[in-house]
Amino acid sequence: MPAEPVGHVHLDPVGGIAGDMFVAALVHARPDLEGTIRDRLARAGLPPRCRLGFEHARRGGLAGLRFAVAVEEAPPSGTLPAILERIERTALDVPVKRRARSIYRRLGAAEAEAHGIALERVHFHELADWDSYADILAAACAIEALGCASWSVGPLPLGSGSVATAHGALPVPAPATVRLLEGFEVYDDGLPGERITPTGAAILAELAPASRPPGTALRLLATGHGLGSRELPGKPNLLRALLMSAPGASGEHAATQDRVAVLRFEVDDQPAEDLALGLARLRERDGVLDVCQWPVLGKAGRLASAVQVLCEPEAAEAVAAACLVETSSLGVRIETVERRVLRRETVTVEVEGRKVRVKRARRPDGTHSAKAELADLAAAGLDAAGRARLKQAAEARALGGAEEGA
Repeated sequence: MPAEPVGHVHLDPVGGIAGDMFVAALVHARPDLEGTIRDRLARAGLPPRCRLGFEHARRGGLAGLRFAVAVEEAPPSGTLPAILERIERTALDVPVKRRARSIYRRLGAAEAEAHGIALERVHFHELADWDSYADILAAACAIEALGCASWSVGPLPLGSGSVATAHGALPVPAPATVRLLEGFEVYDDGLPGERITPTGAAILAELAPASRPPGTALRLLATGHGLGSRELPGKPNLLRALLMSAPGASGEHAATQDRVAVLRFEVDDQPAEDLALGLARLRERDGVLDVCQWPVLGKAGRLASAVQVLCEPEAAEAVAAACLVETSSLGVRIETVERRVLRRETVTVEVEGRKVRVKRARRPDGTHSAKAELADLAAAGLDAAGRARLKQAAEARALGGAEEGA
């Protein structure tokens, strides 16, 4: 039976937060996420002999999970462009790629600011290791799999002392971590050591969580403990995740709410082939969710193309600049709007000996819809009639699984 959709996650950084603690806390609360993460990381370009493990342990008398990654092979180049390109070449789903790249770009921007260098010159050292790479990709998988509407986090313990880096001993929190934590509530609990790692801080910056859960009534669905690697005196070294759902979320409130930037402009003096190439490049940019165009009548009755780009709000300015580079438009209109998004998941079904990914969504009236991935249908090597048959069978099987768990 599928787990009830999660509407909100509150993070309680009792001992702090790191990438592995974040992943472990969510898996401890939602054990079904382990299979999803393992399946996705198998397509993430990790070395063949990489070993991933979720280990049950205790910290301060409380049970939880540790997420451990063991890799003997040295990582390749640690430059930001190289890591972003490595992620793009993986077989991960597009939303997971986008999320992981965004987290790395936040890390890169913080490092660039801390060291006073250009973003493209950022070279990760510890953060280029395979375990950090796996932590970030696993975090991206978990975030996208939950698909929850909102996040919140309690006050963050600063820690104290110094941490060893490729640049020598640096104060805790590390300089890049400090920049990522700007705007968050922090406190000093008197315990030494690094409590917020750069990876943990980048994940928080990506989630942009509130400082407390929403004021509306929530229903607690599950609790998970992600354990840190060391013991702390007087308190458990763990990150607690509280997974919540608003009452009625499985019915009429099945759609979640978020915000999206809408960019619009018209083009009437650019050849169609060149405009198509420019829009294709826009679709590939970080933060872009969708690009579409349609014909309109412009000035003096000339046929023109109206273009609409949807992107993440924080990427709006960069995407607008790209629109003015890739097209002949002289201006772009930008607005940020609320939208309602159905909770959905991607399931893999087997039909006629072929594995087909199907995106399944639950409608506000409780019914389900399904759409098979075009790439999987095309890879089957069938003619049009065969693809149609495979599509129908895969979607029916996916919907059958949804109805069994409804």
